[in-house]
Amino acid sequence: MSGHSKWSTIKRQKGVADAKRSSVFTKLGKAIVVAARLGGADPAMNFRLRLAVEKAREASMPKDNIERAIAKGSGTAEGQQLEEVTYEGFGPGGTAIIVEAVTDNRNRTVHEVKTLFSKHGGTMGNENSVRWQFDRRGVLRIAAEHLPKDHDTFALQMIEEGAEDVKDDPEGITLLTQPEALEKVKVALGTTPVASADIEFVPKTPLPLSPADAEKLHTLTGILEDHADVTNVWTNGA
Repeated sequence: MSGHSKWSTIKRQKGVADAKRSSVFTKLGKAIVVAARLGGADPAMNFRLRLAVEKAREASMPKDNIERAIAKGSGTAEGQQLEEVTYEGFGPGGTAIIVEAVTDNRNRTVHEVKTLFSKHGGTMGNENSVRWQFDRRGVLRIAAEHLPKDHDTFALQMIEEGAEDVKDDPEGITLLTQPEALEKVKVALGTTPVASADIEFVPKTPLPLSPADAEKLHTLTGILEDHADVTNVWTNGA
C-alpha cells in the first residue's frame, strides 16, 4: 500500500500475534522459494533472495524453515511448484489496487481473490486495467529514530548513490529508486536500520479519499493481505 498505510502494514507484520505467525511464515517461505528459483540459491549473488531472507529473519522465522525454502526453490528438495501471479482491480472511491500472490493453484487463487474483491466493495479488473497508474520502483523506508540529525545532507548523499526521490513524513523517510538501483542504495546505507526494502508498485498520483471510503479501502486491503497466497497489496488511495 502507499504512504502512511504501508508504514502501518510494516508495524502490523512485525507485531504479528503468535496465532498468525504460522501464516506469516508460510508467506515468507513462498517468497524465498520463488526468489531462489528465479535467481539461484546463493543470497550473496541473488539480491531478491537476500531481501526475502532478511524479511524472514526479521519475523523470527526459524533458520531451518529458511534453509528448506531455499532448497525447495533451488530444486534440491521436492515440493509443490509455486508461481507468481498479479491481479488488478478497483476499490472504494474508484481506487486502483494491485495484488501480488504466490500460488500452487492459479485457478483457486484467482477465484478466492475475486470473491474477496466483490464481497468488500471492490471489483476485479483485467490485466493492465490499473497498472498504468503505478510505477515500479525500489522503495526503502527508514524510521525517524534511525535517521541522522542532518536530514538534508543525508538526502543528498542518498541521491548521489542512486535514489531518485526522498520523501519525508512523520514516521520517517522513504527513498525511491529505479528497481536496479535498490541494492546499491541499500548498501550505501551501511548499518542504518531499514524498516523495509523492496520493489513496489508506487502510485503516480495518489487519490484522495473521503473518510468513509478510506475506511472501506483499509478493510478491503487488509482482508486481501490476510489471504494465504497474497504477498503484497498496492493501492493509489491516499
